[in-house]
Amino acid sequence: MRLHLAIASLTRHRARTALAILGVAVAAAMLLDMVMLSSGMRESFGALLESRGFSIRLAPRGTLPFDTDATIGGASEIVAVLTRNPDITVVSPVLGATVHVVEGADRTTAFAIGVHPAVQGDYEVERGADALAGDSFVANEEFATATGARVGDTLTLATGYSPQLRAYGGERRAVFSGVARFLYLSRGQPAIAMPLATLQAMGGTERRDRASLFMVRVREGAAPDSVQRWIEQTVPRVDAISTREALARVDERLAYFRQMALILGGVSLLVGFLLVTTLVTVSVNQRIGEIAVQRAMGISRAHVVHQIVAESLAISLLGAGVGLALGLVTARWLNGILASFPGLPTAIDFFLFQPRAAWTALGLLVASGILAGVYPSWRAASLPVARTLREEAVA
Repeated sequence: MRLHLAIASLTRHRARTALAILGVAVAAAMLLDMVMLSSGMRESFGALLESRGFSIRLAPRGTLPFDTDATIGGASEIVAVLTRNPDITVVSPVLGATVHVVEGADRTTAFAIGVHPAVQGDYEVERGADALAGDSFVANEEFATATGARVGDTLTLATGYSPQLRAYGGERRAVFSGVARFLYLSRGQPAIAMPLATLQAMGGTERRDRASLFMVRVREGAAPDSVQRWIEQTVPRVDAISTREALARVDERLAYFRQMALILGGVSLLVGFLLVTTLVTVSVNQRIGEIAVQRAMGISRAHVVHQIVAESLAISLLGAGVGLALGLVTARWLNGILASFPGLPTAIDFFLFQPRAAWTALGLLVASGILAGVYPSWRAASLPVARTLREEAVA
């Protein structure tokens, strides 16, 4: 009975009800997007760091990995020291550099990493073969497009270009052995990977036995924090950064996004509450006489309250459902825009749908819609019946 009357009241003014539902849907979409934004980048970054099983990164002291051109000397010695720890199962040294493809008059610049292919965690080969030989390399699709090279081609790669001498420090003929997807690079950035020893040799004495980063995989069951402390004591010239610490640093840099998401999310919740309150109040004011007649016929105050709250609940539920779809669409669109920022890995998402957080946010919106119906329903149920009927009759 109550639900039937609530539906009848809403369908009586279809245009107004539809606009109200649309308004709540917009508020719900913004609230959902802000919830997705507040934790999306952090969660996707954490998933990216843990995707290959490496829980600790070693960088030159005072820097983050690849934040500067600084490198760590004695790479082979560090690998030998780390592998003596029984809690460390894999150590993957990585050297970063800029390489130039020297073919005729064309010059293509790309980011290069030197790795041990058997233990690397920076890329995944999609077609072709990995760069196992010293005179081979893998590259991403952006590199292949920029150079026009195909798998199996032999290219001349050079490093250390000197503008004064207009010459390169080291050159090497290498075979394009396969196409790979690089996990940590930004969208549109040409990149290659080759054996570590090859890239070190191309850099001359300045790059001999050096690395920009070490990725460390810890034995299952071991505590990464204790391993991190051991590394910092054993190899004092590096900073050992655990995944937990890396996420803490990301949290510091993303504080602005979280604050903005919190403010806009709160505004969305308030807008939804005020919108439903306004609509239900207007609807109740138009039906004061009708409600007074119901009360005169013996309808209880609780029945009136339940009917009006049911109206606000219906508007909130329908608005939240439409807002969920609208929020997912807008989040995907906005994520495509923000993901194009330079320097961000392609795997990073600004908006990440997490069911628990999303349902909590939409549940809060529905709860605010129920609360929005409390005041107008209490006011309607509390009106004196005789006086209200007399005023309505005179009016």
